[in-house]
Amino acid sequence: MDIFAEAGLKRPDISILSDEFLAEVRGMKQKNLAVELLRKLLNDEIRTRSRTFLVQSRSFAEMLERAIAEYHNRAIETLQVIERLIGLAKDMRQAGERGTRLKLTNEELAFYDALETNDSAVKVLGDETLLTIAREVAGKVRDNTPIDWSLKESARARLRVLVKRVLRNHGYPPDKQEKATVTVLQQAELIAQHWAA
Repeated sequence: MDIFAEAGLKRPDISILSDEFLAEVRGMKQKNLAVELLRKLLNDEIRTRSRTFLVQSRSFAEMLERAIAEYHNRAIETLQVIERLIGLAKDMRQAGERGTRLKLTNEELAFYDALETNDSAVKVLGDETLLTIAREVAGKVRDNTPIDWSLKESARARLRVLVKRVLRNHGYPPDKQEKATVTVLQQAELIAQHWAA
């Protein structure tokens, strides 16, 4: 069943989910259909983001799952879940604009998000240092990613050493370096197909 046709709406491009479209969904008479429509749109956007943004897509997926679970368990009403999903759509739109504000490419932003998951690193280093680290890590991974890197443990070990070196050079908290390295390598796996020479 085409949810958009049933709702009498044109299929939108979620990357430009406008406030007007969200207001139109909010005003739909069939509230259950509005919930399903938003769930499908958000799921599609999360799936698209998961190809580039590891941390961001995980976070948005968890928020969506939590809201839908509460709705199915009747912990929240239909109007409340619609408002939460609309808020999530707006958060996704803002996350998409973050790279432009920070002057980072999508790949650099993905690494920045991977590094930023550590709250103590953000407090100790500050945003400017994390931006520098994200740019350096993206460059090192881009320049040192052979085609078969995911199959060769030696290539993975080399990337791990390069990432740890960048983190250490910038004073990334040592107790959090291993977790950051693992997250950065997972992020690298996602986008390596674009960079492999």
